[in-house]
Amino acid sequence: MKDVSKLQAALNGLCPRCRKGKIFKRPFYSPRGFDEMYEHCPHCGLRYEVEPGYFIGAMYVSYAISGGVALVIGFMLFYFAGDPEGWVYAAVVAPVMVLIAPINFRISRVIWLHYVAGIKYVKGL
Repeated sequence: MKDVSKLQAALNGLCPRCRKGKIFKRPFYSPRGFDEMYEHCPHCGLRYEVEPGYFIGAMYVSYAISGGVALVIGFMLFYFAGDPEGWVYAAVVAPVMVLIAPINFRISRVIWLHYVAGIKYVKGL
């Protein structure tokens, strides 16, 4: 079986150590439980939250993603809608932030685990 790359594992929400076990219990589009994570990897047993408050750092990643999305929407409104009034920016950006919240939550945690946490891939697990 071909090894899964780090990017493929991150995009599919797989464990950073074995790249086989899922991180989240349910899909992101699940109305309830989109935020439920396994405590340990179902395949290799890696504990995802290594200490209390471990994922606080993922909030910074989430903030960066939200800021980038808001910036892109702002530029699009400015250039394609002719620089509307301020309330239009708020009326467009705020609902988009609410809609992407489940995806942003998951992406930020996956990025934190894969690219910031320093968890090394162990081939053959």
